[in-house]
Amino acid sequence: MSAPRLLRAPAVQALLCQLAAFPLTLLAVFLLARAGASPTYFIVALAQGLFAAALTAWRRLARWWLAIGFLFPLALLGASQFAIPPWLFLAIFLFMLVLYWSTFRTQVPYYPSGKAAWDAVAEHLPQDRPVSFIDIGSGLGGLVLDLASRRNDIRAAGIELAPLPWLASWLRAKLTNSRAAFLRGDYERLDFAHYDAVFAYLSPAAMTALWRKAKKEMRPGSMLMSYEFAINDSTPTLSVYLPNTGRTLYIWHF
Repeated sequence: MSAPRLLRAPAVQALLCQLAAFPLTLLAVFLLARAGASPTYFIVALAQGLFAAALTAWRRLARWWLAIGFLFPLALLGASQFAIPPWLFLAIFLFMLVLYWSTFRTQVPYYPSGKAAWDAVAEHLPQDRPVSFIDIGSGLGGLVLDLASRRNDIRAAGIELAPLPWLASWLRAKLTNSRAAFLRGDYERLDFAHYDAVFAYLSPAAMTALWRKAKKEMRPGSMLMSYEFAINDSTPTLSVYLPNTGRTLYIWHF
């Protein structure tokens, strides 16, 4: 990853905001001390969090980064109050790394879709012919396994970049003798022309690039399905609101 692209990554910008907040916090503590106050560690952590959140908002990062920027110093303070062994921090870090392997680069965290979405996807797939289906960012594989069990004429596959969710989905398919296939890799390297239906539950940050790829590669008669996140550059052919979830399944026909 080139340096300019690395600096544009939201995680890096959030880290830079946290670092930039530190001298502001020092200045605030200095001014409080000059005024005769004796700020506690909690007040210092609170000031650091507020400055970091303000800088994050100034950079117009996603709202969850504001919460992370604000809570991070307070979480560090809280952790310092307990005798937590260093190996536990390492274990948690390694677990989160294999779970959210690609989030830093793709800006796509793990979103489970749920049974209501699976039912809606199955209902709107072509019913009169075999279907080649791929779930990009398939997570634990629930949707793919469900579709493979519903119809014998669906060739259902999922692709996942994070190692732990991919391994879990692969094992689930093996243990249940499912016809579902799970690939580990980046969906950007797939050719969408090989599929009749592509399903995505990604994030707003990924939708523009997904649409460019779909327009370039998807064949006439195929369909792109996105759960919850619309594409600003294109009006969907169909929008299916799922009242029990409050979310929408967007469908584009090519």
